[in-house]
Amino acid sequence: MGRPTLLYTTAQAARHATEWRRFGTGTPATVTPAAVRKWASRGHLDPAGLDDQGHPLYALPDIARAEKATRRRALRLVGAQ
Repeated sequence: MGRPTLLYTTAQAARHATEWRRFGTGTPATVTPAAVRKWASRGHLDPAGLDDQGHPLYALPDIARAEKATRRRALRLVGAQ
């Protein structure tokens, strides 16, 4: 049997994405919970479950993919890539 998938709240997802963004760009960029919600509303990040209050929970690999995709797009928009 495989290991259970850990799921993260929007705030936890934002903290993970902030760490990756800072590591990937070397800048003090911050990913906010509002940004994570926007990723979800735009289809970049699908919930992997719901918490007891019905709020979305996200899987780490999905958070990483959404952060990477939105980082590339943001860099293109500012002409850094």
